[in-house]
Amino acid sequence: MPEGPSIVLLKEETLRFEGKKVLAANGNAKIDMSRLEGQKIIAIQTWGKHFLICFKGFTVRIHLLMFGTYRIDDKKEQAPRLSLVFKSGEVNFYTCAIKILEGPVDDHYDWSVDVMNADWDAAAARKKVRGQGKKLICDVLLEQDIFSGVGNIIKNEVLYRVRIHPESIAAKIPPPKLKKLVDEASNYSFEFLDWKRDFVLKKHWLIHTKKECKRCGLPAIKKYTGVKKRRSFFCTNCQKLYR
Repeated sequence: MPEGPSIVLLKEETLRFEGKKVLAANGNAKIDMSRLEGQKIIAIQTWGKHFLICFKGFTVRIHLLMFGTYRIDDKKEQAPRLSLVFKSGEVNFYTCAIKILEGPVDDHYDWSVDVMNADWDAAAARKKVRGQGKKLICDVLLEQDIFSGVGNIIKNEVLYRVRIHPESIAAKIPPPKLKKLVDEASNYSFEFLDWKRDFVLKKHWLIHTKKECKRCGLPAIKKYTGVKKRRSFFCTNCQKLYR
């Protein structure tokens, strides 16, 4: 599943269509394609893993799910979920979920929970984490209403950076350590974006998919953790377990 930085990259690649009129819209998504034709895109935005194409009075929300893809000025052999054609090019989306959001896009999203948004509120995120009771931090970091845009790669890398065991109880993490964790969720996301632009993301992974801890030289642990059962890679020697 593409994480927040990858969706920001998609936004950057499609910004040239802002202000452009849709000449044709088609695809097998269950939306009214005719509603898009002749409409001008007033903004292209992102919220975490959601790609948002904003028109006057409504927004097309695209979620790439686990295996979604897109092509700009190009096509795949399979039928697109949504294809938008402009005078200056086209964009095609495949294997994704598409929905129409009525009214202003601001009515649908809390921008302060998006770790890559200018309105990101780290203090509010810390407060929410402290209120998670006995939930494990590996699950909490993936909660999109707290850390919108954070996915499994970011989760693993951030926990390794700040030396926190993924099975730590979120509410038990000391305040100074929690501050580092929350700040790093945003910081790492922007670094992820830079590395993704340069096609060097995997070269910078410290623990994700690794078999050895780079700090300790000990075997890394791979385990499906928490109620979400997502893959965690971690070191039991240098990542502290808070219980």
